[in-house]
Amino acid sequence: MHAVPLRLAPGSDLRRTLEEFARERAASGFVMGVVGDLSRAAFQCPGQAGPTLMDGDLEIITLNGTLSPEGVHLHLSLSDGACQVWGGHLEHGSLVRKGADVLLGLFASEADDGSTPSGGAARAPRAPVVEIAVGPRCPFSARAQRLLRTLGIPHQVIEVHTPEDRAEVEQRSGRPTLPQVFIDGEAIGGYDALAELHGRGALDALRAY
Repeated sequence: MHAVPLRLAPGSDLRRTLEEFARERAASGFVMGVVGDLSRAAFQCPGQAGPTLMDGDLEIITLNGTLSPEGVHLHLSLSDGACQVWGGHLEHGSLVRKGADVLLGLFASEADDGSTPSGGAARAPRAPVVEIAVGPRCPFSARAQRLLRTLGIPHQVIEVHTPEDRAEVEQRSGRPTLPQVFIDGEAIGGYDALAELHGRGALDALRAY
């Protein structure tokens, strides 16, 4: 199994995007974690005749389930502006508001399952590359690095000292703050996003490759 981060842009249909990803890449696996929000949520509650639709500033709390080229089976929970929690079976029509970062755990395919290709030596699965851009005397940068070290996650540190350094990181991540964490080149956010993924167990697959 290997971890694959997936960023969804504003306006993306959460379910449809995951279905297309699995179908186009012939990928099978499950959702390991998610951070993001929705402008509209569509979910099927148990015992109801049709999907429940909600509009507003909706924070995604959990997204659990499986995906394969044949389709997805996903359960969504979310919080509205009054901190009430809702959830059910994810349906088409759940639209990303500002953005959503989903971490997928995908099963190894026949091409990368460690078997011997064409009589050559066996290949080990490639480890996800974790990078963290940090600022001097930034307490959240220190916390994020400490979390990665504590979890035993190999990572590369990008030290931001000059305005040019900061502009380069901001261009990559689309965010002006530090720290910024990247997994396989995809920006997942700062310390809060990293801690959120850890709280959901979504960083476990990145440990000690």
